[in-house]
Amino acid sequence: MNMLGIDIGGSGIKGAIVDTETGEFASKRLRIDTPQPAKPGPVAEVVAEIAAHFNWRAAIGCTFPAIVQHGVPMTAANVDDEWIGTDAKQLFESQTGNSVVVLNDADAAGIAEMKFGAGRGKAGLVVILTLGTGVGSSLFMDGRLVPNTEFGHLIIRGKDAEWRTSDRARQTEGYSWKRWARKLSEHLQYLEFLISPDLFIIGGGVSKRSEKFLPMVDCKTKIVPAQLRNRAGIVGAALAAAELR
Repeated sequence: MNMLGIDIGGSGIKGAIVDTETGEFASKRLRIDTPQPAKPGPVAEVVAEIAAHFNWRAAIGCTFPAIVQHGVPMTAANVDDEWIGTDAKQLFESQTGNSVVVLNDADAAGIAEMKFGAGRGKAGLVVILTLGTGVGSSLFMDGRLVPNTEFGHLIIRGKDAEWRTSDRARQTEGYSWKRWARKLSEHLQYLEFLISPDLFIIGGGVSKRSEKFLPMVDCKTKIVPAQLRNRAGIVGAALAAAELR
């Protein structure tokens, strides 16, 4: 089954048709710069433009960088605060004429990783962290998503964890891989204390260089790099859309 997945980010909005049986793109990816400021109306217009580009007339999955409850963003990260409380699902449906499912971007990436990546076939409690500009997270119990976790905002040593363990923090602060691995270890150890996971999957662009830091991470839980990388959001969105059929 082919479905359209759209990944809304603070700098770019990307979409592609995805073969939901294989996780591979069935079209070329289209990327359009996110309107600035990223208010609801202009962003919805880009979503509609992407749907029109693919001449799409079926369900659409859209990621969004926020806590999303029943299609409504409850926070706003890297987009305009006008999104808070806006019915994004209804807005996108009115602009595209299609049924739309809206979900947190890290949750979408996690869905893809559990279906086609490092989490495939994994039972128990799995935590996926995406280390990039911030730290996104998703949580799965026996393959089922527990939505809208915000493990990047746990407070460690008086500040949000992502200010210490994101890839942006590593680069901005000039941390060596060894020093950054110590900070990531502390973050993971705190999660172990809270929920005792069976597996950590580390995603984000930095996962391409996992050999630089994962061997130095100190935690009891098995830890592996993500596999889908920058495809994960679009693929996960398409998988969520497939559930609407």
